[in-house]
Amino acid sequence: MRVRFDRFYSYAELSETLAAWATEFPRLFQLGSIGRSYEGREIPIATVTNLDTGPGDEKPAVFLHAQIHAMEFTGTTAALHLLDRLLHAQGDDERITHALDTRTFYVVPRVNPDGAEAGLTDGRFRRSSVRPYPRDEPQDGLHRDDIDGDGRVLFMRMPDANGSWKPHPGEPRLLIARAPDDVSGDFYRVLPEGLIQNWDGVTIPIAPPLEGLDLNRNWPADWAPESEQQGAGSYPTSEPEVRALVQAIVDRPNITSYVGYHTFSGVHLRPWSGRPDDDFPVPDLRAFKLMGEEATRLTGYPAISIFHDFKYHPKMVIKGGDVDWIYDHLGTYAWVTEFWSPQRAAGLSDYHFIDWLREHSPEDDLALIKLSDELGEGYVDWYPFEHPQLGPVELGGWDIVRFWFNPPLSRLEAEVAPHADFALFLALVSPHLEVRSFESEPVGDGAFKIRLVLENGGWLPTNVSEKALERKAVRPIEVSLELPESARIASGKAREEAGQLDGRVERRTVTWWGTDHSTNERTKVEWVIEAAAGERVGVVARHERAGTVRAELVL
Repeated sequence: MRVRFDRFYSYAELSETLAAWATEFPRLFQLGSIGRSYEGREIPIATVTNLDTGPGDEKPAVFLHAQIHAMEFTGTTAALHLLDRLLHAQGDDERITHALDTRTFYVVPRVNPDGAEAGLTDGRFRRSSVRPYPRDEPQDGLHRDDIDGDGRVLFMRMPDANGSWKPHPGEPRLLIARAPDDVSGDFYRVLPEGLIQNWDGVTIPIAPPLEGLDLNRNWPADWAPESEQQGAGSYPTSEPEVRALVQAIVDRPNITSYVGYHTFSGVHLRPWSGRPDDDFPVPDLRAFKLMGEEATRLTGYPAISIFHDFKYHPKMVIKGGDVDWIYDHLGTYAWVTEFWSPQRAAGLSDYHFIDWLREHSPEDDLALIKLSDELGEGYVDWYPFEHPQLGPVELGGWDIVRFWFNPPLSRLEAEVAPHADFALFLALVSPHLEVRSFESEPVGDGAFKIRLVLENGGWLPTNVSEKALERKAVRPIEVSLELPESARIASGKAREEAGQLDGRVERRTVTWWGTDHSTNERTKVEWVIEAAAGERVGVVARHERAGTVRAELVL
């Protein structure tokens, strides 16, 4: 089954697509559930790997999820695009075939099915969950709503001598900020499209949304209550969607990289949210930057630090986010991809991802409205409407959900397509435990020396990060010798630990005097056993993150 990537999918359509793939690709695609949402919907998880080369939990894995935020539909489309490409390119694309033979992809294509379904139905912006929070009843003031029933929640404008906005002199559809010394002309007041609860006829407060949760502030690391972090929930993982995600990740210790799909800004974000880069173990920061450089090469999106480059306010930091928990507690490399930059699509450059939203030139808005006109969607020309409370108003302006929070549908597939390559890259940089040799030699009458040589064929070390060792979040390689009943171990143990193995990540140049040229990606385990010639001996080596390998020999 092939799907289209120029539209957004309802929960029923998403479920049908995933079920069809599970039927069509039974040896590549397994469909499960990580739990249920607030309203009781199953939250699906897809496990993609070649089962003919081993089960998914015995291979290093990438964990990817999308649409934890209700209106960020692009993430689900990107997750479906990745799944579609993996399934249909297996056997034809060498890199994808190798990845599915040796690695696993865990994909949760829609974490927040309740918020997504509500947003697709009525177009009203919700941040995340549909659960009322922090209050059970809506507060007084203007509530955003689709008052004319066209499926969009736009803006309302009305003439007002004390208004803050005026028409752009060269583009009257566009409203720009009124200058401090503007004393004459046409001025407007602008409000979100909606209705006013308990209006006094004079003042118009903007009511906070009834659904005030932000599921990406509900994670365990650096969590803070509502007074410090808006939308954080009652306690870490208080929300069923986040609790299910956290448990799903903990239950899969083979995860080596993580990506959360979001919108918007056209950027890859890395930890930390609340700490500077100086706090990183040096090898981890270097690895993050190297992976970020490849992410930029593959997708065109820059890779930046949340703390240094993506703060919503210069004196505030984001708390309770996913990437900080994934990296800081588990020692796994974690990324957020923010799809789609309308500014970049309009030809703008050298702008700050957050500060630009607060303030920018009218010329930038002209470039954006030109892009909207070319695409045929994004900016809605103002049209008259009789508001039941305010009287004559005009509706129009930017369609925030369909132009800012998501790319126009005509641009959707082109926007998400390159990101499958980044997910593939993250899979292939993982550690990968391999058997270099498994040999025996006689050392006496009825005695044999057994030697197992293991190596890490991956780019990252088996522990993945220095932070994982610091947090004691990863176990060493564990080796089990399997003998016939008549055999006995004379030297060594049936179960041995073989430590961690380095990868290639620190080998950047041959001439750097700090480069370690030793065989630190290789180790050996030896035994002496008493057994009869012709007997079979097996060995199993396991590492949570680098995979499981087996070998057998005849004495």
